Amino acid sequence: QVQLVESGGGLVQPGGSLRLSCVASVNSIGAMGWFRLAPGKQRELVAAITRGGRADYAESVKGRFFISRDNAKNTAYLQMNSLKPEDTAIYICNVDYVYAWGTKSVWGQGTQVTVSA
Repeated sequence: QVQLVESGGGLVQPGGSLRLSCVASVNSIGAMGWFRLAPGKQRELVAAITRGGRADYAESVKGRFFISRDNAKNTAYLQMNSLKPEDTAIYICNVDYVYAWGTKSVWGQGTQVTVSA
């Protein structure tokens, strides 16, 4: 069973930075991404990256957030800069687990990010 371990969330002041990490328990991982869920809002895809390194971002975070991955460590990172109060949310890692018969979407437990003065 694939497990994801997320870390790096916390409380930060506006304009600050945080780096989230997501480690998968297996190495047959395709795309990796981060979603966020804020109170009263729908879940939003923040950033995603293919195994080959192609990244995509939500418009609201372009130029501030940067996703990367280390395939040897089965790990994805989300560097979040110039954080705003509206970035406050639970950030949830999602990966495509690739197995013999196809792919399966796997979700982490989430890590809280709070941006407040």
